Amino acid sequence: MRVLHVIPSLAIGQGGPTVAMGVIERALLAEGIEVETVTTDDDGPGIRNGKGNGPPLLENGCVRRYFRKNTEFYTVSVSLTRWLLQEVRQYDLVHIHALFSFASIAAAFAARRAGVPFVFRPFGVLNRYGVTQRRPFLKKLSLRWVEGPLLTDAAAIHFTSQDEAEQAAMLGIPFRPVIIPLGLEAMRLPIPEADAPLTILYLSRLNPVKNLESLIHAWATLAPRYKEWRLLIAGGGEAEYRDQLRALASSLALDNRVQWLDHVSGNQKAQLLANASIFVLPSFSENFGLAAAEALLAGKACLLTPGVAIASGAAAAQAAIIAGPHSESLASALESMITSPELRRQLSQHALEYAGKELSTQHMGKRLVELYEEILTKA
Repeated sequence: MRVLHVIPSLAIGQGGPTVAMGVIERALLAEGIEVETVTTDDDGPGIRNGKGNGPPLLENGCVRRYFRKNTEFYTVSVSLTRWLLQEVRQYDLVHIHALFSFASIAAAFAARRAGVPFVFRPFGVLNRYGVTQRRPFLKKLSLRWVEGPLLTDAAAIHFTSQDEAEQAAMLGIPFRPVIIPLGLEAMRLPIPEADAPLTILYLSRLNPVKNLESLIHAWATLAPRYKEWRLLIAGGGEAEYRDQLRALASSLALDNRVQWLDHVSGNQKAQLLANASIFVLPSFSENFGLAAAEALLAGKACLLTPGVAIASGAAAAQAAIIAGPHSESLASALESMITSPELRRQLSQHALEYAGKELSTQHMGKRLVELYEEILTKA
């Protein structure tokens, strides 16, 4: 079976979507699927990765092709469109990652034109937050005239959580939902550093949807009482927004109580997780919550908000605590975790059990193959 994956960008700065794409590729390869991925050469605003002329490159165990982006807005790529129209018939199925992006729409039109079944994974943009943020009027028009008909024609819409599927259903667009959580590869954590302070860790992109302002305000109320603790915020993001967050922390007298790091990966990321006593993701909206899933798999005591899609499942398994997104709720929940080592221990134990069962790459890979086979049988 040849499956083509299409994603607008594989830039490191995209965070979770880029990481998830790599995991999906490896999981499908392990199931014997022939995987190819096409994308643009986007490497951030105004930046290209130098690979954008379309040759097949062996990366992550599979073939990837990068095509030059022509515009920043909508990440338009004429050469990607041309290649899709010419080559999409060579594949049994197309799995499209993202909506409201030129590459996604071009892939769906090309697949539909060639009679090749296609699947969308919408990245959470069909939930309440996703459709009301960043050009909501244009999204409403686009959903009616472009994405909506394509969603209806798709063989399936791949949601990564029940919550994401339920919110998308409220739009009233007829489509076939399939829920397959993302899988994660177990991270081998090093031994925690002996001299590391007690740490509350945020490890994700710096973006307004992450609600870091509320976390910083919450920490400002707790920091004077818990001087042995620190808040560590790690993640890449736009420089202007990062500066705004640092200015907010400074205005709240947190200069010496918050540590800032840019994007981290590999051994540095593993060490941060190993050292952390509490992991927090206070987002308004996460269609899955890859950073939270990684923390659960690492056995961390997690504090999540209702907007993190996997929060409800983790909380039901007693693997995480859910708090409202406002600073008062976050502060109250954080304090209960700070003052109770036993609570943190129990959360850690349940996190390992929950993630090992529900968030494995093997489980995800098998479910995706089952979906592909079902679609092709019906086709």
